[in-house]
Amino acid sequence: MTTVRVAAIQHDITWHDRAANFEHLAPMIAGAVASGARVVLVSETFSTGFSFDSPDIAEPEDGPSSQFLAEMATTHGVWVGGSCPEIAPEATDDDQRPSNVFVLVAPDGTATRYRKIHPFSHADEERYVRAGTDFVTVDIDGLRCALFVCYDLRFADEFWALATDVGAYFVVANWPAKRRLHWSTLLRARAIENQAYVVGVNRVGSGGGLDYSGDSAIIDPLGEVLATGAGVETVLLADLDPAHVASTRTHFRFLQDRRPGVTDGVRHHQ
Repeated sequence: MTTVRVAAIQHDITWHDRAANFEHLAPMIAGAVASGARVVLVSETFSTGFSFDSPDIAEPEDGPSSQFLAEMATTHGVWVGGSCPEIAPEATDDDQRPSNVFVLVAPDGTATRYRKIHPFSHADEERYVRAGTDFVTVDIDGLRCALFVCYDLRFADEFWALATDVGAYFVVANWPAKRRLHWSTLLRARAIENQAYVVGVNRVGSGGGLDYSGDSAIIDPLGEVLATGAGVETVLLADLDPAHVASTRTHFRFLQDRRPGVTDGVRHHQ
């Protein structure tokens, strides 16, 4: 198996201005590709900022944001992904809420979509966003990768459920600076407990009354931080090695000691 070089682009976002964000990100993506990236990831809601309560923010599936990702992927011959607000084709007339969709586009233009399962209730996201229902994984050059968005990171059991089949987790986010300790700690925890790579991509700058410190990171299956950055725009690069995932799990075999159904038998004593 070959290694997979991943670029995590930590970037600012111009509020509600898709064209400006596309123009800003295109050379950053090109630079990541020039550095050998096979996969290039940008943030959650990379084209608009986290603003689902705005009525004009939603796009149809294959709208301008996913078209931008597809253009970048096919132009450069790499995988490119980030999240955007898309209205599902099956949405009914009386519920046109978009989903928060992580769109990952292959070099041939084929798009894989993960709809964020956990809207951020603390910010009333569920009022404006339709929750997804299905986990999504994709094989990239022999490395099986799972897609998650921001708040999903807090739900360890769902990462755990995929662990035996997945070698890397991609998490795109708009995670505010005031909870940056949670973000950094949870990224590392997900890597250690699942013996997998974790790539966390967060924005910097300000938007919607919140500040963002980035703290994007690429972490290996042992919890070692391979690349990180805080406070400024930057491009993180690291090589993900499926053989390292396999050897880590062979050497320290705690995944096979899981007992998934044991909590069904909890006895409560007074």
